[in-house]
Amino acid sequence: MKFLKAVFFLLLVLAAVNVHAQSSDELKRRKAQLNKELEQLNQDYQETLNNKKASLKQLSILKAQINLRQEKIENINSEVRLLDNQISESSNNVRSLQSQLDQLKKEYAGMILFAYRNQSAYNKMMFLFASKDFNQAYKRLKYLQQFGTYRERQAAYIQGTQKELHVKINELDRTKDEKNDLLKDQQKEKETLGNERNNQVKVVSDLSQHEGILKKQQRDLQAKIVKTNRAINEAIRREIEEARRRAAEEERRRAEEAARLAAAKAKAENKPAPVAPAPAKPAAARSTSSVLNATPEAAKLSNDFLGNRGGLPWPVSNGIITQGFGTYTTPEGIRSESTGVDIRTNQGSTVRAVFDGTVVKVGDVSGTYLVIILHGEYFTAYSNLRSVTVARGQKVSTKQAIGTVATDPSTGETEAHFEIYKGTTPVNPKIWLAPN
Repeated sequence: MKFLKAVFFLLLVLAAVNVHAQSSDELKRRKAQLNKELEQLNQDYQETLNNKKASLKQLSILKAQINLRQEKIENINSEVRLLDNQISESSNNVRSLQSQLDQLKKEYAGMILFAYRNQSAYNKMMFLFASKDFNQAYKRLKYLQQFGTYRERQAAYIQGTQKELHVKINELDRTKDEKNDLLKDQQKEKETLGNERNNQVKVVSDLSQHEGILKKQQRDLQAKIVKTNRAINEAIRREIEEARRRAAEEERRRAEEAARLAAAKAKAENKPAPVAPAPAKPAAARSTSSVLNATPEAAKLSNDFLGNRGGLPWPVSNGIITQGFGTYTTPEGIRSESTGVDIRTNQGSTVRAVFDGTVVKVGDVSGTYLVIILHGEYFTAYSNLRSVTVARGQKVSTKQAIGTVATDPSTGETEAHFEIYKGTTPVNPKIWLAPN
């Protein structure tokens, strides 16, 4: 029974270690990706320094660096917490194995003492002849036969436990070393983060000396954001209204057909014409979701799109999110709202559809293109495109090229703006895209 309990305990320990190993691997992969993104941003920032001209691009890169650096520090914190748990579990395992080893040694010492006292043939015979009956004598004989085998097995089990204890102690030491390395890395990242924040303050100060240029850049950028948002909202509302019109037309057609068939049947049976049934709920009163999912094809596309949440491909093959979704405040204290994400990428990069759908808009916004694709009740919007390769009404497939990203001539930035809507409501694209 004790042996079975020990085996069960070891299986539980191995299962727990496996879960921790998977979590640790995920954290390490994410840290490697953050290091790669930070390295790319650092290269971009060095290029702006070489130009000897402070601009919004420097500020944008610094902001992205700070956000990624903070995420990396949080990632390290998670790794440290995970290692603390592993150290605690390993320490418990070492204590448990040490306790088992002590108990095994104690039991083994008792067996050795018993064997020593009964090592002569005379003592063994006396042990057998002292039985009350034949059945007890038989059991004592089997016991003597199995005792030697059991003693050997216990000795082997002690050796195995000692080896396992040694392995666990080594693992514990390695985990502690890994934690110390992580803490050093964390301290280094915090120092770098402080330097980046100081650089951010300096860049803001430099930009304030060129207040006119800065304000013009900000006005131009804000105006483009406003025009893009207006164009997206208008296109989505227009598509929803068109869907309502089609639904209403289909309802009217079905009602007329039902009335015609009822009248024809009444006439054939020489009965009075039936009273027209009460009209169904008009399309205008139906929800946006039901209108956009009015057909089986649209409903299936919506379900497929929803089923790929967290696994959609990125609209560019290689990129870094420099501005996330939601409300944010710029270093200058300006409060803004982002209904999507800005993705910095390489100059001339191809923009791709993230899912199957139909193009419902291709338009010009302040000299760059906007493409909107319908996926059932979901919409995806791709803006700041230099060129497009699709047209309104065209069917597109996942990862199909729809255009190329534009590069801002004044800042040298190459960024695509990407948004996802459920009906008229914007949602955070980051939780829909696959890990980069």
